Formats: sequence, C-alpha cells, structure tokens
Amino acid sequence: MSKSARKSVLPAKPHAYEFQGPPGALVLSLGLPIVCYVAAFVCNDISGCPIPSTLHPRSLTLAKIKEEAGWPQNGIWGLASLRVSGIVLAYYLLSLVLQAALPGVVQQGVKLRSGARLEYKFNAFSSAITILCGAAIGTYLHGADFALWTFIWDNYTQLITANLGIAVALSCFVYYRSFSVKAGNRHKRELAAGGHSGNLIYDWFIGRELNPRITIPIIGTIDIKAFCELRPGMLGYVLLDLAFVAHQYKLYGFVSDSILLITIFQTVYVFDALWMEPAILSTMDITTDGFGFMLAFGDLVWLPFIYSLQARYLAVYPVHLGISGVAGVLGVQALGYWIFRSANNEKNRFRTNPKDPRIAHLQYMKTSSGGTLLTSGWWGFSRHPNYLGDWIMAWSYSLPTGIAGYLVKHGSPVVMSHGDMIDGEGFVSGGSVKQQVVQGEARGWGMLITYFYVLYFAVLLIHREMRDEEACKRKYGEDWEKYKEKVRWRILPGIY
Repeated sequence: MSKSARKSVLPAKPHAYEFQGPPGALVLSLGLPIVCYVAAFVCNDISGCPIPSTLHPRSLTLAKIKEEAGWPQNGIWGLASLRVSGIVLAYYLLSLVLQAALPGVVQQGVKLRSGARLEYKFNAFSSAITILCGAAIGTYLHGADFALWTFIWDNYTQLITANLGIAVALSCFVYYRSFSVKAGNRHKRELAAGGHSGNLIYDWFIGRELNPRITIPIIGTIDIKAFCELRPGMLGYVLLDLAFVAHQYKLYGFVSDSILLITIFQTVYVFDALWMEPAILSTMDITTDGFGFMLAFGDLVWLPFIYSLQARYLAVYPVHLGISGVAGVLGVQALGYWIFRSANNEKNRFRTNPKDPRIAHLQYMKTSSGGTLLTSGWWGFSRHPNYLGDWIMAWSYSLPTGIAGYLVKHGSPVVMSHGDMIDGEGFVSGGSVKQQVVQGEARGWGMLITYFYVLYFAVLLIHREMRDEEACKRKYGEDWEKYKEKVRWRILPGIY
C-alpha cells in the first residue's frame, strides 16, 4: 500500500500501547478465560462455595481439588462438547435470523475518518423478546424442567468453552480479514486508531479493523461488532439468570426474594440497553475501538458468565432478605439507575439534537475541532457521571448474596420436607437422600466470588475512564485542558 493510500485508512497519529502492550494483551487473553473456569469450578453445587479444601491450604492436594470441583473424568476434553457447541451456534444463527427478519430502525453512525457514515439496523429489543417468549411458553408447559433451563445448568462449563471458541474464531477471522482493507473502498472499511501496532498478539487482542462487516447469504450484511455488543451475550446473561432461578425452584420448591431481585435488576439493565440500542453509536466501543479478542471475549464470555455469578450462587444457597433487606437493595439500585440513565440520556439527546427542550438549557463549550463539550447538568457534575451510576448498581447485584459462602454436605440422615431450612441457616434438597447446604466455616469466603463483580467493575470503569481521557486529549488538544478546569472531577466529586 502506498503512503497516500495508507493515510486514508490509518489515523493521522499513532496510538501508544494500552494494557501494558503485547505482554499485557497476552496475559489478559490467557488469564481472563481461566478466571471464568476457576469461578465455575471453585463455586459449585458439589462441595461448596468456595470448595472446602481451599479453606485449609496446608492440606490442599490436586486430587482433592479435582474431586471437590467436579473436574471432568476425561480431563480437559470434558470442558467441551460438540453437542453443546452445535446448540450454541444454533442460538447465534437464530439471533442473526431475527436481526435480518424482524423490522427495525435504520440509523447512521458517527462520521468516520473518511467522512462516510455506516448504517445500522436496530431491533435487538424485539429479537430478545421473541426468544424470551419462546422460553416463557416452554416454561409454562414444563416448569423448571423446561429443557432450556436444565441444559444451561447441566452444561455450564461446556457453554463457557463454546462461547470462548466463537470469540477466538471471530478474533482470528477479523484480524486476518483486516489486511484486505484498502483506501477508498466502497464498503467504508477503516482500521482502528489503536489496532495497527504491527505486533500480532497486541493487534489481535485490541482489534485492527474498526467496524468489520460480513455479508451472509439470505441474512444480509452484519456488523460483527454491533451484533456481538448487544445480542448473543447480553441476552445470554438474562437466560443464565433465568436458568438459575429455575434451578433454585427445582431444588427447593421456592424462589427466594434475593435471586428474584438480582434477576429483575439485571434483566431491566439488559433490556434498557436493548431498548436504547441506538445509543451505542456514540460509545467508545463503536467509535474508537477495533474489534478483536478484547471485545469478542468481553461481549460473549466475560459479560454473561461473570456478571451472572451472584444468581448462580443463590441457585444453590438461597438468601431471604425480608422487607427491610429488599427495600435497602432497591434503594441502592434505584439511585444507581437514576444516575446512569439520566446522564446517558442527557449526553445522547445533546449529541443528536442540541435543541431538544429537555437539554437546551445546558451550558457547553465549543472546541477548535468543531465539537462541543457539556459543562453543566450531569456532565458538569463530573466527566463520567454515568460510570458512578453504573458502579452503584453493581453493588445491588452483589448485596443480595449477603455474607456469602456455603458448604454442601451429602447423604445427611435428616428427615425434612423439600426445601425446609436447617436451624435457620441452611437448606435441605434432594430426594430420598437429603443434601444439606450450610454456611459453616465457608461463611464470608464466598464473597470473593459474589462480590468479585463489584471490585472488577470498579477497575474496569476507572481503566475505561483513563482510556477516555487519553482519547479526548488526542481529539480536543488544549481545549480538553480548558474543559478540565471547568469540570474538575473524573467520576465522583471530592474523591476521584
């Protein structure tokens, strides 16, 4: 490619490495999938959460860990299943068919470096409703034994592997295909600003092409990044939660207020994102980041399987919050959601129609690049008020698990009715042979699993905020420094 051609598909200025460069990209690419498997095995319905041997490190043996974690008898090969992978692929195909077949809103994205705009079709909300209606009919006919719910619970680790395989395959496909991006191409393809370092591992992880698209016979053109952002993984998040609710009912004969709260919160969060689908066009994921393993894995594996850990925990050890507990968690959720949605709505309305009467009164500053930056309202409160709301909501997903941790005791000779409590602190499940689930010495240690989301999300949001800051410095230059004088705080005034 000639120098003049390269200038039309590459950004004017090279980007510095993120995530500590190639070594960091390699560690994250290998380490994050391992975290998903560790969470699945260390917190289970076989021995406890965490597995009992981790409470006594000096007596740890590999054989004991395998036994308590339920490691497959055929070893690592048991983590995958051709049947499960085939069903997961069918789910992805169904999502593609619904995107193509159902009516939707067509909207143009932000202006690309070439000056062109891509078109997007939005109907993720109606697609998700269609799938959930099918699940509702199946649940009405078969109850907690509906095949979808039992399939998810019985094949949990194989589902992780199947989605991980899809994420890896997509990452390799878009990386290889990105080398066919040519200047002035009629498909409006461009390389991402930060994804062409020349290092294979880093570029594969971060993503070389900005908006990779593919045309599938009958289905039509699919924007791979936009599809993964809000479709298979986000709906999968809800389906996992619902499967955990069904399992709790099947196990104990009731559904606890704690798992209901978490499932409702997370379902509302997902469907709010699906309803506001066009808002993704102004997000960094769409406008700036290339599509590589970072986004593919995050959308398809990390989000559904890590974000739903609390509901999976409660499926085995129900927590009863009572009226006061429910009210407290509802208050935390309401506060976070109000901040999150209000801030995002304010930004989206200002970007799409500055004359909208709901935001026309807001103050802003103009930049030399022709852009505008809000300096009042939520965005005068801090430079990322939506991140604060998002993190507050994260607490409402973990608080219902309480001081978490449990042990599973098999074959107890107690004679109790299905779902009865044991001394007010455990549960009995099973058929003729009862299984006790009690907290015991595991109490508190399970919080490493159920509150991991809160800690991780704080790190994620701070890192994302730092990336946003760097991107804005490059975009606005000296104007960004002037803006920072007007809006001093990054996320939370007085603290950060």
